[in-house]
Amino acid sequence: LAEQPASSPGVWNRTDHRPLEGFILAMTPFNFTAIAGNLPTAPALCGNTVVWKPSEKQALAAHFTMEVLRAAGLPDGVINLVHGDGAEISEACFDHPDFAGLHFTGSLNVFRGLWGQIGKRIATYRTFPRIVGETGGKDFLVAHPSADVDQLTTALVRGAFEYQGQKCSAASRAYIPRSLWRDLEEPLVAATASLTMGDPADFSTFMGAVIDEGAFRRHAQAIAMAHEDTATSVIAGGTTDDRQGWFVQPTIVRSDDPRHHLMETELFGPILTVHVYDDAEWEHTLDLVDSTSPYALTGAVFATDRLAIDRAMHRLRNAAGNFYINDKPTGAVVGQQPFGGARASGTNDKAGSALNLLRWISPRSVKETLDPPTDHTYPHMWE
Repeated sequence: LAEQPASSPGVWNRTDHRPLEGFILAMTPFNFTAIAGNLPTAPALCGNTVVWKPSEKQALAAHFTMEVLRAAGLPDGVINLVHGDGAEISEACFDHPDFAGLHFTGSLNVFRGLWGQIGKRIATYRTFPRIVGETGGKDFLVAHPSADVDQLTTALVRGAFEYQGQKCSAASRAYIPRSLWRDLEEPLVAATASLTMGDPADFSTFMGAVIDEGAFRRHAQAIAMAHEDTATSVIAGGTTDDRQGWFVQPTIVRSDDPRHHLMETELFGPILTVHVYDDAEWEHTLDLVDSTSPYALTGAVFATDRLAIDRAMHRLRNAAGNFYINDKPTGAVVGQQPFGGARASGTNDKAGSALNLLRWISPRSVKETLDPPTDHTYPHMWE
């Protein structure tokens, strides 16, 4: 934003980074307190006022985030925290002619619905609203026969089961070559079985409960279907416990069908589906990775063969907005891996980077002529 345009002799050119004319609605998810804080503060940093609607499952964390912002000097009225029904709050904002933008992280269907509501009112707004959204992902890890088994095991366990898989970036589908699977299956199952579950305040636990009963029921149903389906087999985990909290055991499902719904559908929980492919079908497998899911958020390739890495980089260019080589597909760091994806995963405006901030400004180009001309004729007319 500090970069200014070039100026020719006698002219001073500059860019005025103005806030948008109106207010921004920020709608944030339960799963990352940092994301919930980022969505309202990014537009505010650019001079905009914001209505912040947090997830009802994250109300206390949102309250404390506001306390931190106030302690840091945030003036009253810049970010306005509003709890309540999401539909009612969004309707009230969208009905206002000064609505100027939506900053959203949440489900695909909700985002599509909000976009449609804005579109129906487009003629009523003072300016065309900016719409920035990150929805979800069916994030992949594809391994080449040259991949390291120990590295792959760690990446799958961490990528799939950290925070109970409640990340839009979590690894939820994996493609493993048959030659590698013989050495990978046993340590992967053992590592998954070793994960401790319990109170997240106890730092010795690896996993806690899923967010609520609704999530628990969805995951339990998916696991039950995997047990019953002849095309799938549960090779790790596969149990749930709701006696105290909503605990879903980290689960690995093997699917013979690479287009099984467990390979296509975002579950947002600790369920990893694995498809084992023939080593000779590397190219075909890359096609499957690219075409199986409507999402394109994160993905990873594991290989030591440089040609295989380059091929995956090229073939999967549009399959993930955040692409990882020999690393799990989660854990983007602000300022290092700007985060976001396209297709059904959102607008790919890269949260945590200047690219996102640019969405919340309305640039004005200013040209100041230091010595204005006093003759209306042009040099070629002077002969």
